[in-house]
Amino acid sequence: MKIATYNVENLFDLQKSGHEYSEYVPNSASEWNQKNYKIKLKNIARVIKDIDADIIALQEVESLQALLDLRFALKQSGLYYEYYSIADKKETTVKVALLSKIPFVYSKEIGVTPTHEYRNILETKYKMDGKELYVFINHWKSKSGPESRRVFSAKALMRRVSEIGFDKNIILLGDFNSDYEEYIKFKRKRKHNDTDGITGINHILGSINQKERAADTKYAKNSFYNLWYDTDEENRYTYIYKDKKETLDSILVSQSLLNAKDIAYVHGSITNFNKEYLFNKKKMHRWEVSRAKVPKHKGKGYSDHLAIVAKFRVN
Repeated sequence: MKIATYNVENLFDLQKSGHEYSEYVPNSASEWNQKNYKIKLKNIARVIKDIDADIIALQEVESLQALLDLRFALKQSGLYYEYYSIADKKETTVKVALLSKIPFVYSKEIGVTPTHEYRNILETKYKMDGKELYVFINHWKSKSGPESRRVFSAKALMRRVSEIGFDKNIILLGDFNSDYEEYIKFKRKRKHNDTDGITGINHILGSINQKERAADTKYAKNSFYNLWYDTDEENRYTYIYKDKKETLDSILVSQSLLNAKDIAYVHGSITNFNKEYLFNKKKMHRWEVSRAKVPKHKGKGYSDHLAIVAKFRVN
C-alpha cells in the first residue's frame, strides 16, 4: 500500500468565493482562466499519476470543486480515485484534501481554533482486513508567523490522538511548515521562538525521541516516528528556499506501525518524488506567475513542493 502527501500549490477553482488570493480571482487581469486552470490540473494530475499512490493527502486545494476537477483530470489520464474528502467546513483560503483508491469508514475535520486563520485537520479512518488505520492530513501555519501558531495545530492533533489511543495505527502527514529537526533550526531563528524553545513537530508530537533508521529505532511511548530518518540525508527535502533544501513536509507514524504486526511501514521505502521534470535547473519548477504590477499566470509549472511517498504492508 503506497501512501503519499503533496502540496499542490494553490489549486484554485474558477468560481469566485471572495477568499481567493488576488492573482487567483477568476477571469481577472491575472489571467486565472479556463485555459490556465486546465493546464494546472493537467500538470498536477501528471505528478499524481506518476506517483500512483493508493492514498494521497493534498494541501492547498481551494474547494470541493477544485478537488473534483483534479479527480476528473486524473480519471482522464487513466488513474481513478473512487473515494475523496476535503476539510471545507471552515472558509480558509486553501484546504487539505484526500484522494483514495481504498474505501474509508469516515472522514471528519478537527478544528484547531475557532478563528479562520487556522486550517482544519482532516481525519480519515480506514478498516483493512479488520485492521484499523487512521490518517491525519495537516497544513500548519507558515513560518511568516511564530512557532506558537504551529504548536496550536500540534496540540489539537495530539488531543485527538490521545482520544483514539497512541497504540493505534496512526499516520500524521502533510505540510507541517516545520523541518523534521525543527528544534535544531529553531535555535538560530529567534524571531519564531515565542514558545521557550518548544516546537510543534518535535516536542508536541514526540518526534524528537527517535532518530535512528526504522529498523534500529527503539520503542518510545506516546511518540511519533518521522520517516525522514529512514532515508539518506541528501534525500530529505521537499522544498528549496534560497538554494537551500528544506523539509516542510513530513510523514510520521505511530509506534505500532513500526512493529510489523498487522499494518506496518516498509523499512527503507520513504522517498521524496523528485522526477527531473519537477525542477527548473536547481529550483523547483513551480507554477509560474509573473512578478509584474499585475501578476499574470504563464501556464507553466507544477508546485513549489515535492511529494513524499512511503509504503506500508497489511499483514
